Amino acid sequence: MQRILYIGNKLEKWGRTPTAVDTIPDLLKTEGLEIVSISNFQNKFLRLLEMCFYCLFGSYQKVLIDTYSTQNFIYAKLCGSIARFRGKDYYFILHGGKLSNRLRSSGNYVTNLFQTATKLVAPSKYLYQQFKQLGYENLVCIPNAISLENYTFQHRTHTNPKLLWIRSFQQLYNPKLAIQVLENLSDLYPESELCMVGPDKDGSLEELKKYVNENNLKVSFPGKLSKPDLISLSKEYCIFLNTSNVDNTPVSVMEAMALGLPVVSTNVGGMPYLIQNGQTGLLVPPGDAKAMTTACIKLISEPEFSARLSKNARIEIENFDWERVKHQWLDLLS
Repeated sequence: MQRILYIGNKLEKWGRTPTAVDTIPDLLKTEGLEIVSISNFQNKFLRLLEMCFYCLFGSYQKVLIDTYSTQNFIYAKLCGSIARFRGKDYYFILHGGKLSNRLRSSGNYVTNLFQTATKLVAPSKYLYQQFKQLGYENLVCIPNAISLENYTFQHRTHTNPKLLWIRSFQQLYNPKLAIQVLENLSDLYPESELCMVGPDKDGSLEELKKYVNENNLKVSFPGKLSKPDLISLSKEYCIFLNTSNVDNTPVSVMEAMALGLPVVSTNVGGMPYLIQNGQTGLLVPPGDAKAMTTACIKLISEPEFSARLSKNARIEIENFDWERVKHQWLDLLS
């Protein structure tokens, strides 16, 4: 059996939001593949050293490398270079709405490194098209996946102004927008409330808590929750907000759709590839609190429309069930 190495920031145990390296290796193991995932050091330098060490001296035939546009791009480039030097099959798994821009500005060496990769794995049609336009031919689209059996569908036939937001607190995801929407809704629906779930990443959380306290707003911050607790919490809410300025196809939105929560999202990045506006969710311009508020009011005031979105979203997300998606991974790595 071929041995597979998976490189990524495996940081869930440190309170960070789980990413592909925290989920895909375990799912592939259940399908009988021998796979090792690296690295879970909290220190960035130690994490990079372990990644490079395993790529240089580890026993493997294929390496999967999570690839982002941020500082993590450095480890992807180094690990890919080592794997190519050793004559191993290497796959870049593409993440983040700004990754194609990073590739454009990275020079001929990096372009060649990506062109000679065994495959570039795009988890959305959005990223697939972005890289296709850059001239890459070694592309395959394997969507983000969730195990639908873990997500009990709750058909929202009556929508109250109870809002749920799930993401890391980071300026990139514009969490302040969700609070602005709550303020707007509260003028019309005084009972409106918002729950914001996730860990702090850049200090945004403390700023928002201060703002909420100063303005006496109905906002709760339960922190990062386990998956079972998150699913249980979602039953109390009626509308899911995705406020990102840049995005791909976030698992948090997929999970909301699976649970039957009508989604109102900014129309950025891969979101229009995931959500059909007016059919499986509602899309609004980024940073537009008025438009997002109007979308929420439509869901609250038109329960039949909201119920239709809830049902359609669950049907759409069935295409992302692991039981379907796993065959694409198995074919890729066979």
